[in-house]
Amino acid sequence: MGNIHKITMSRHLPMAGKFLPAILFSICIAFPLLSQETVTETEDFFDSDIPFMEEEEGLTITASPETSQQMKIVAKEDIERVHAPDLAALLQNVAGLGVTRYGPYGNETDINMRGFDAGRIAFLIDGIPVNSATTGSLEISALDLNAVERIEVIYGGSDSKYNVTGALGGVINIITVKKQKPGLGAAFSIANTSAMPGEYTERSGGAGGPEYNDLFDTQSASVSLGFGGEEFSARGNIFANRAQNHFLFKDFNEKIRRRDNNEVYDAGASTSLIWDLPDAAQFIVSGDVYYGDKNIPTSGFSSYVGKQTDFSTRQNLMLDMPQAAGEDLGSEASLSHDWKIWTYELTPPASRHDQHTITAINRWNWFFGERLTLRSGGDYRYSYLDSTDMGRRDRHDAGLYLTAEFRLFESLLIIPSIKGVTDSSAIVPVPKFGLVWYAADSLTFKNNYFRSFKFPNFESLYWPGESYAEGNPDLRPEDGWGADFTAAYRFKEWAALETTLFTQQIDDSIQWASGAGGIWRPQNVGKAVFYGWDSKLRFDIPAPEPVPKIGVSFSYQYLISYLLSYGYSYSSDKRIPYMPVHILGVSLDISWETGCLFVSGRYESPRYADTANLNEIETPFLLDIILNQKIGGNLTVFANLRNALNRSYQSHVDYYMPGATLTVGIKAAYDSL
Repeated sequence: MGNIHKITMSRHLPMAGKFLPAILFSICIAFPLLSQETVTETEDFFDSDIPFMEEEEGLTITASPETSQQMKIVAKEDIERVHAPDLAALLQNVAGLGVTRYGPYGNETDINMRGFDAGRIAFLIDGIPVNSATTGSLEISALDLNAVERIEVIYGGSDSKYNVTGALGGVINIITVKKQKPGLGAAFSIANTSAMPGEYTERSGGAGGPEYNDLFDTQSASVSLGFGGEEFSARGNIFANRAQNHFLFKDFNEKIRRRDNNEVYDAGASTSLIWDLPDAAQFIVSGDVYYGDKNIPTSGFSSYVGKQTDFSTRQNLMLDMPQAAGEDLGSEASLSHDWKIWTYELTPPASRHDQHTITAINRWNWFFGERLTLRSGGDYRYSYLDSTDMGRRDRHDAGLYLTAEFRLFESLLIIPSIKGVTDSSAIVPVPKFGLVWYAADSLTFKNNYFRSFKFPNFESLYWPGESYAEGNPDLRPEDGWGADFTAAYRFKEWAALETTLFTQQIDDSIQWASGAGGIWRPQNVGKAVFYGWDSKLRFDIPAPEPVPKIGVSFSYQYLISYLLSYGYSYSSDKRIPYMPVHILGVSLDISWETGCLFVSGRYESPRYADTANLNEIETPFLLDIILNQKIGGNLTVFANLRNALNRSYQSHVDYYMPGATLTVGIKAAYDSL
């Protein structure tokens, strides 16, 4: 979303903060051991058949396939069966991440990991950081899920897999590049989303509705073409959406209202070209373009609406050399350019922001026998902003890192890492120490201690003094420490458990707060601390034909946060806004030869909308039901019933969300045309 809208809404949402140094040791659940044989490669305990690196099929990032952090891989199959409208909905359904929305498709959306908002999560596309230097976040509407091959979700602060800066809550790496199968392939999909029509109370107080055109509220379409040859591969994707975003909701007086003035029209395209070079090397060219025309309503049932337009384009060149000098040395180099223009107008004149970002990355791997691997590299980013509100601003930031992966024993991996980061004013060391112990085929332990560090974004630094908000050029970077401990256990082929205890502290948390004259201003106000427990349990139950198995999953996150700012202490017992203490998820996955049924339920405990913890938001139990069925060899029909119980709720205070919506569509895929 645009700067004006984001800043305006930030008045209600002070940013989550930083955390205390912590060393976390815990008493682990005792697990029976099925085998004493050691394991020599990392598994994702919920998608163990999906490799971390698809060396024979596509992109190879030279980062380690092993990581001491908790990690979840969202595979292509997960993306295709869920039919999520955007990245946030997908990660909420499949990975259990927290999401805060200001409305349905195309509206401001915040993804949360371990208590950190999207501005404190490092987003990558094909290993390249893409967080905006202006807002700190990612515009998720610009991402076409049909072009995504897989998503790596890496939980926890710092990062020794891709060694990027600003990963306080974790890393989300979105892989879009993959070598195509031999021949020519094509795919297309089209879908319609219906909202439930009914009678409602108009702003004038009169009776309105039912509006049966809400049955055709949102349409989406996408087309993909791919070509695979012996030495060359190419793919292109195009998508478009028309979202009226009209739906019924209950306001604070229990009156039925109808949301309007929230229409979104957007479209985008992406492409990737891959040339095979000698010694398994690849030269990759990729890029995308996006345009969105959006009406953004203010809070509640107000008739005021702002016009927002978004334009973005990204170009990336990558040279991937897994055998740069024989089998003992691998390298990867990339150069990317990102250009974004967004404007927002509630009242004239319009606010326009033009941002360019150039990123260069070089990563190296040295393999010293079977016991030691050294990983090093550097990154450089130049960000330039030309804004009607903030003027012309730029920044250089860079980093160098060295990571060692030492296998002390066949079953014990030690990963010390250090990265030095700078924005040309100072050099800051960001260390991390990780352990991976493969206790048995069925049992793995992971442990991490790390420092987390993030530079302030341009909005926080330079927003001009106005009637409601003002930036602070004296802000210090956010800085803190944390630790986590993970135990993952697999019982044969039909049960898996992964549980993680974590803690994190930030000492220079940047938070927006209302000061003199009601002006909102960011400050390094002090500490914020999180202690949490994240556990996932999955059963794959054999079933009679035609259903080969039934998957049942449970997830639970406990997150106790302490806001230690504004004079608060531990005894004040104040929670970070919009971070629930309890998140409970459950899902049922029934697959058969020609289709699948996926049912997902989620409950979040009440959240606070302010730092004083006076305004509480109730979130009901939300249920989604998704059905996929193949027709013949090429066609698949699907139906997605979201919020199936038709519950009325707010995700962000005064921004209402739709009740039950039904998406139906068809997808066709053809290979070797």
